[in-house]
Amino acid sequence: MSRLSPLFATVLLLAALCSCSEQARYGEAVAPPPLFTALIDGSDLAGWWGADTEDPSAYLALPAEQLEKKRQASQANIHKHWVYQNGDLVNDGEGLYLTSEKNYGDIELLVDYRTVAKADSGVYLRGTPQVQIWDYTKEGGKWDLGADKGSGGLWNNAKGSPGRDPLVLADKPFGEWNHLRIIMVGERVTVYLNEKLVVDFARLQNYFHKDLPLPRSGPIQLQTHGGEIRWRNIWLRSQSVLFAQHMTSQRLVRRKCHAQIPENPRRFARQRDWQPMKQTR
Repeated sequence: MSRLSPLFATVLLLAALCSCSEQARYGEAVAPPPLFTALIDGSDLAGWWGADTEDPSAYLALPAEQLEKKRQASQANIHKHWVYQNGDLVNDGEGLYLTSEKNYGDIELLVDYRTVAKADSGVYLRGTPQVQIWDYTKEGGKWDLGADKGSGGLWNNAKGSPGRDPLVLADKPFGEWNHLRIIMVGERVTVYLNEKLVVDFARLQNYFHKDLPLPRSGPIQLQTHGGEIRWRNIWLRSQSVLFAQHMTSQRLVRRKCHAQIPENPRRFARQRDWQPMKQTR
């Protein structure tokens, strides 16, 4: 039997590793990349409570004892409608939205999800709606609201404003896992759905106080109604001021230097990989 050359064997090994990484990114439970923290652990709902679409500035202004009472009062509801099945965090399409106890500002958020026909969901950033997830088919009945354009848009922004509609239809068919990568710097949000850019550094408008900027921080919320949705591999890293400045400057020079935010969510796993770009002339 002929032996593989070292170079060819290395190529095969790298191809296998890339294939495994790509498969694991969509739905298979794996460990977070370096510097990312897992927001769900596959066993319990510690660190989460339940809230509706409600102004986070109102409940975050409550005295600590009242806020804790509000959180505890929601526990029965979320434990009824949010359960773990084989490592998946599953919501039955009803109940309060899962809301993080911790507040976040500038972040990079990675999320795997799988949904069903006619389901409607989303990710609230700083308690503000939302990165939209929904049924993109005609049978879903929401083409008049823009569902035909797909998921990933900032749907609660004003009509016609940048980011409200996704740039491309990137949803996978029902039964397959989708992968969201959300980068938030200040009020600006960039979204990749299944490695495709769907929101390009658009401002997330303040849904509750339209004449005010977004709060500097707030909870992550998983919003869902109308049908089952499954979540896995919800990973987050908070961004330093240096990284936030880099993202802003990168956007400003993108057209001139023909650069983009990297599409692979694991490509830049270490903070030192994010270096300010040199502007080309």
